[in-house]
Amino acid sequence: SKILNVLKKEHGKIGIISKGCRNLKSSLRSVSSKLTYGYFNIYYKEEGLSVLISIDVINYFSNIKQDLFKIGYATFISDLTNQVLKETSSNDIFDLFVNGLIKMNENFDPMIISNIIELKYLNYLGVMPILDCCAVCGSNKRIVTISSSCGGYLCINCYKNEFIVDEKTIKLIRMFNYVDISKIKELNNADKNKNEINKFLENYYDR
Repeated sequence: SKILNVLKKEHGKIGIISKGCRNLKSSLRSVSSKLTYGYFNIYYKEEGLSVLISIDVINYFSNIKQDLFKIGYATFISDLTNQVLKETSSNDIFDLFVNGLIKMNENFDPMIISNIIELKYLNYLGVMPILDCCAVCGSNKRIVTISSSCGGYLCINCYKNEFIVDEKTIKLIRMFNYVDISKIKELNNADKNKNEINKFLENYYDR
C-alpha cells in the first residue's frame, strides 16, 4: 500500500491510503503515482486516513514524466507549493499549481513557468517585491535594475553597486506577476532574460 498526499482545491492537503496499489494486478497501481490530476473517489474517514476507491484521471502529465528536466522543475514546484500551503489556505494556490503543470506538460519552458509561479506565490506569502516603482524612493521613472536586497525595482538615483539587468528583464518580471498562466499561448524569452529573472527569484527567496 501507499499513503498519498493529495492536494484539494478546498481544504488543502489530505492523506489517503491506496491499499494494495504496489501489486502488479492492482487497478490503483497506475494512478497512485506522483503528479496524477483527477477526481479522487474515497471512503472518507473523519479520523485517520481516508481510503482510495478509484481515480477518474483528468491528466497524467505524461510529457513531464518522460523528461527528467521537466520532472526536476515539477518536483521543485510541488515542494514549494507544499511549503506555501503551510502559510496560506487560498484556493488560488491550487489553480496556480495545476495550471503550471498543465503548461509544462504542453511543452512550455519549465523554467519560465516555475518562475511565474514562484513570483505569484510571493503575493500570498505577503512578501511581494515592489515592481511598479523604485523600492527605495518610490519613483517610477528611470528604473535601471531589480535588487533582491532592496526588495524590488531600483531607479538611477537609488542605484549603488547592484548588478544591472537587461531592460527587457525589468519589463518581463512585472508581466510575470500579472499574466494568467492558463491563458499563456506563447513564451519566447531570451536566455539572458530567463537567467536574470531566475537568479533574482533565487536570491529573493533565500533572503
